[in-house]
Amino acid sequence: MFGPPGHVYVYFTYGMHFCMNLVCEPAGRAEAVLLRAGEVTDGTSLAALRRRGRTADLGADVVPGDGGLGAGGAANGSRRVRDVDLARGPARLCQALGIDRTMDGADVCGPDSPLGIGPAVAPISSERICTGPRVGISTATDWPWRYWLADDSHVSVYRPSKPRGERAKPVTGSAAKDGTMHR
Repeated sequence: MFGPPGHVYVYFTYGMHFCMNLVCEPAGRAEAVLLRAGEVTDGTSLAALRRRGRTADLGADVVPGDGGLGAGGAANGSRRVRDVDLARGPARLCQALGIDRTMDGADVCGPDSPLGIGPAVAPISSERICTGPRVGISTATDWPWRYWLADDSHVSVYRPSKPRGERAKPVTGSAAKDGTMHR
């Protein structure tokens, strides 16, 4: 995130998901925007295969707009991924688009970039831009640093953070033979 603006910072989180930030400030200043969701407009069946972890099937018949089902419906008993859910959430976005650490630092403004942002199809009026509380955090939730377009069904649904309840902590007796260290 300390790199130049217009580049992505791709990172691995929770030991299982990739997420990406778009760097927004000059090099040396770590400020970026987490890309939380998107709409897959082309290659939906490929994105669905990636989302279902079926990368071995990428050479199979892929039918545009079928959600990755191919001609025979849901293969191997796997569920169909709805098009609206393909890239709904930061980890799903990276999975659907095949983004991993190899794309860390990619220039999204460059003409030969594997990732790119293009001009808007039509200007977006400020009335369509919504803001609200951030998602997936437990502190500073009242800061309205989450932005989306009104009526966009591809945006993750906001769910307020719920504090975890107290849980009983298991205690092992001193006579345990399970390798637990005791005082």
